Amino acid sequence: MSLLRHLLNLDLSGSTDKIIAEYIWIGGTGREMRSKARTLPGPVSDVREIPKWGFDGTSTGQASKHGVEVILCPQAIFRDPFRRGSNILVNPSFWVIFQVLCDTYGPEGVPIPSNKRFHAAEVFSQPAVVAEEPWFGIEQEYTLLQKDHHWPLGWPIGGYPSPQGPYYCGVGANKAFGRDISDAHYKASLYAGINICGTNAEVMPGQWEFQIGPTLGISASDELWIARYILERITEVAGVILSLDAKPIQGDWNGAGAHTNFSTKSMRTEGGIKEIKKAIEKLALWHKDHISGYGDGNEKRLTGLHETAHIDTFSWGIANRNASIRISRDTEKAGKGYFEDRRPASSMDPYLVTSMMAETTILWNSSLEPNGSKG
Repeated sequence: MSLLRHLLNLDLSGSTDKIIAEYIWIGGTGREMRSKARTLPGPVSDVREIPKWGFDGTSTGQASKHGVEVILCPQAIFRDPFRRGSNILVNPSFWVIFQVLCDTYGPEGVPIPSNKRFHAAEVFSQPAVVAEEPWFGIEQEYTLLQKDHHWPLGWPIGGYPSPQGPYYCGVGANKAFGRDISDAHYKASLYAGINICGTNAEVMPGQWEFQIGPTLGISASDELWIARYILERITEVAGVILSLDAKPIQGDWNGAGAHTNFSTKSMRTEGGIKEIKKAIEKLALWHKDHISGYGDGNEKRLTGLHETAHIDTFSWGIANRNASIRISRDTEKAGKGYFEDRRPASSMDPYLVTSMMAETTILWNSSLEPNGSKG
């Protein structure tokens, strides 16, 4: 083990001009992540320097015919906290290793169904959307499970801990389970260049949250997917299972969401509260459409209990955590700011959720009737 650790930590600076690029993409279910590595000439400072690469789509559920190759088209670069290397901001000529977030395309260059980024990029490139400078802040909740039992970390096997209450932002060996994983993920995400702005223990023991943003447009989704990848790699090493299940434990326990905070330039300027309320009115009309794209298992989580609104009812309120949409006290007081969509589940695809929010609130023309076909 000591030899393995030594080799994994080898400093290659000065011994080669090559780098390792870990190509990362979203698998066929739209939930799991895949990756593979290749050696490239370095250093690399721009995503356009990263070549396209292919993989066997039948092995990931992304192609129906045997041997069909799916093409990875790099879109964003992040520093690799696992293989590490010299800090590129300090000396870009040093050994630098990147993770590459990729879109997936079929052999004819057509985006495959699991590639939600393609449509999101189209939405965020629309002139009206660009002009509004949409900001997103995503609160990703997740649950840590014991590897051999698929039961929350810190829980007695087959049993239950004390009721919820002391665990949210809790401190102590009998309250916080998995803090080392959360802290490791926090630092690794900052190292990678992700705009992670915080983390905390959640209401259900063994459940945690990290926050991405505020970040402009599609970047929020790029960063969330890479942050998920980093988290899963950390839990892999720790021997713990990462769950993004919206309701991992049935009963009187909180589910797991991905609350999505949103604002536009119009909402952030004086009198922006009026624009926020207009956006909420549009979201109310498209409630069912949004719910259908807000993640699997949400019907188990959005029950009207445990700080949620009911899945069949749209509501909003000031500082109301039991509403579909929450406006903060600070936003109300300032008369401008942002609102929080509390409906997305922890398993949601951020490309889908953020693009739907931008489409509905910025691009949708009220003369067109909601019909469930948008997005």
